[in-house]
Amino acid sequence: MLKTPKDYTYDKLIDSLSRVDYKIAANDAIQYRIYPNDGFKLIDLANSGAAILRNDLDVIVESDGNVKMPLLGRVKVVGLTLKEAEKLMEERYSEFYVKPFVTLKVINKRVIVFPGLTGQAKVIPMVNNNTTVMEAIAAANGIPEDGKAYKIKLIRENPDPTKKPYVYLMDLSRIEGITQAYAKVQASDIIYVEPRYRPFKTIVTELAPLLTLLTTALILVQFYRIR
Repeated sequence: MLKTPKDYTYDKLIDSLSRVDYKIAANDAIQYRIYPNDGFKLIDLANSGAAILRNDLDVIVESDGNVKMPLLGRVKVVGLTLKEAEKLMEERYSEFYVKPFVTLKVINKRVIVFPGLTGQAKVIPMVNNNTTVMEAIAAANGIPEDGKAYKIKLIRENPDPTKKPYVYLMDLSRIEGITQAYAKVQASDIIYVEPRYRPFKTIVTELAPLLTLLTTALILVQFYRIR
């Protein structure tokens, strides 16, 4: 599964990937809050000890990269970081509010991790905005004994649907690879730990049911001979 040819040319894993903040993608669910006067209302409520009324709403990023916002209509946010999207919203809402303060949060981020064992794939929710590859692997219970720590693939969707996805190769078997593990994962990234091929173990596993059946038959034959 997800194998690459021996002569496959991987995309270059550059250090800047570890400094790239999460970028909004299609189908992200975004929770937003808007306050006027640079958020004074929120601060005033917090300082007064009064209960803060929840005014957060959720919107979905459509397939064309837009979200439908109150008063603004559809706004294109796909490919923006949360900070960039907040700034854009504040600029747009300044037509309706005095010094608007906007906070955005993606609440359905997730990454798929194949840790190296058959049938052990996991969909990991990304709690914070800038989850790293190492954090995602740790959330999937780490790299198992049958996984190749020196051959981990980060598969990322290409913004251009006509082109193949980006495939980065990571070596986390050495301490030098820790910089690669700090790369930030994006929505729907796939982390694939290539499994070790253990032919003897595979043969034993496949023959186990047959051996059990044969052993049971021999026991029954022996039992009837005794009788």
